[in-house]
Amino acid sequence: MNSHTLADRLALAVEQGRVPGLHAVVAVRRGQVILEHYDQGEDFKLNEPLGHMRFTPDTLHDIRSVTKSVVGLLYGIALADGRVPEPHEPLLRHFPEYPDLAEDPRRAALTVEHALTMTLGLEWNEDVPYTSAANSEVAMELAPDRFRYVLGQRVVDEPGVRWSYCGGASALVARLIEKGTGSALADYARARLFEPLGITRFEWSTGEDGVAMAASGLRLTPRDLLAIGRLVLDGGGGVVPPSWLATALRPHVRIDEGFHYGYQWYVGDTWTAGFGNGGQRIYVAPALDLAVAITAGQYDQPGQPTAAVVLDEVILAGIER
Repeated sequence: MNSHTLADRLALAVEQGRVPGLHAVVAVRRGQVILEHYDQGEDFKLNEPLGHMRFTPDTLHDIRSVTKSVVGLLYGIALADGRVPEPHEPLLRHFPEYPDLAEDPRRAALTVEHALTMTLGLEWNEDVPYTSAANSEVAMELAPDRFRYVLGQRVVDEPGVRWSYCGGASALVARLIEKGTGSALADYARARLFEPLGITRFEWSTGEDGVAMAASGLRLTPRDLLAIGRLVLDGGGGVVPPSWLATALRPHVRIDEGFHYGYQWYVGDTWTAGFGNGGQRIYVAPALDLAVAITAGQYDQPGQPTAAVVLDEVILAGIER
């Protein structure tokens, strides 16, 4: 395998129209860049059109729900600092501003880990487009108090039993970080994660209330997105405690066959990943010493196959096992 082979495989996939909306891909194996590609196309900053873009190594790009995975790393850093509660601790104990919600014994049973693993058992629906207020994440952003909105949702399952995709869970995790550190989420991320990794440019979108959008608001360059993947591949890189990664990246709850969820990260049999709407990806395969970052523009489209084609048919099929 060599980088030209992978570049040729990707060029063929582009020519055949199998990777529509691909904006960028950067992959590193055994410490060496094996593929780096930048394209062009229509892009958005959340729901704000940016027009036709020519993407470069320096272009900031929405990473959408990969933001959640970054928040999961930040929680581990804050925990090592003694700033946030242990995962087993009751969640509502750390939201004393909602005493009425804590009176419900079903909500009182919620733990921090239930938020980290998206097993809160609360009613939540993100199956509709993120342009609609019927989407629970959008409704959370429109609510006068996003945290009460999340914690006040109807209880539909026993906590800890069933994974249910929930951007509100990530918002709660991020709020615990802000409460414990006394810093805005973006400021804590800059000081404790981004600057140690050499990441100097990023944006973190906020809601109308000024609160960072912990579920989807981060924008990074492709190379800096890859830096997050390399940190995970390197066991924390001296930035995130290895003990946290060992816990966060193990399967905690089953999503499907061979597909699980950890602490804000997806976990497969041989890989871990962050997924974002439109085809955003961090993919880490330790046995292959491989980290991949992908950005794409298939926002709200059904299937969104581009990232999977790049990973499975271009990179994984093209490297030595």
